[in-house]
Amino acid sequence: MAKPETITSAANPLLKDVRRAISRGSLTQQGLAVAETFHLLEEALRSECEVKFVLAAESVLSAAVAHVRRLAGIKTVVLPDALFATIAGTETSQGVMALVKPPEWRLEQLFRGRALLVVLDGVQDPGNAGTIARAAEAFGATGVLFLKGTVSPYNPKTLRASAGSLFRVPFLHGVDAALARAALRQNRVELYAGVPARAGNSVRPLDQVDFSGACGVIVGGEAHGVSGELRAAALDISIPTVGVESLNAAVAAGIMLYEARRQRALRT
Repeated sequence: MAKPETITSAANPLLKDVRRAISRGSLTQQGLAVAETFHLLEEALRSECEVKFVLAAESVLSAAVAHVRRLAGIKTVVLPDALFATIAGTETSQGVMALVKPPEWRLEQLFRGRALLVVLDGVQDPGNAGTIARAAEAFGATGVLFLKGTVSPYNPKTLRASAGSLFRVPFLHGVDAALARAALRQNRVELYAGVPARAGNSVRPLDQVDFSGACGVIVGGEAHGVSGELRAAALDISIPTVGVESLNAAVAAGIMLYEARRQRALRT
């Protein structure tokens, strides 16, 4: 590993690029994802993603170097603690962030085997989106579609909430809803839209839904739920609850994916 480079100026182009990516919730101009925390650095390495840079505060430099000491091609950059704090995206920073080349996925990879897709339709909260991606990996989903209007999977907050799952779960983002419907229909994926069980709604309770075949679960935005365009192509399903009408998007997605996993395990 090359000797760490030291940066002391807030005007450094790399730091300005990182700061811009964090504020916009996007990739850097070099197309790199900002993965802050030691855990995400470890997950990126474990997932065999290409880590281009590791930025470390002086106080944690030895720990950061220990993670990448035997790996070639990673450039380590050390910053004074006060300077690192100006670019950190977390309130209590661990003093390390990796700039990672994210994996690139093709549409067909999301439909491999007996497909189980998660479709995010207008999910705005990065914490919810990342947590859903984590649940998708945990319960064996084959892929995640981030439709237009949904927060970016490259938002650093989304990436942190996924706890590394977005380094491994196949996903596409910025997908037009009509194109998504066409692809799902072409691959014979049965669509289920998670909706509140309001009186009068023609919805099917979760325990009466068959997830054993190729299927997709649509999770709607926090404010407006699943769009009419997607609901028109899906069967409305609900999670039976007591005392509350609806659940947080990430909680609901986790329950639906767990039920899909449970059913599929019984049929293997």
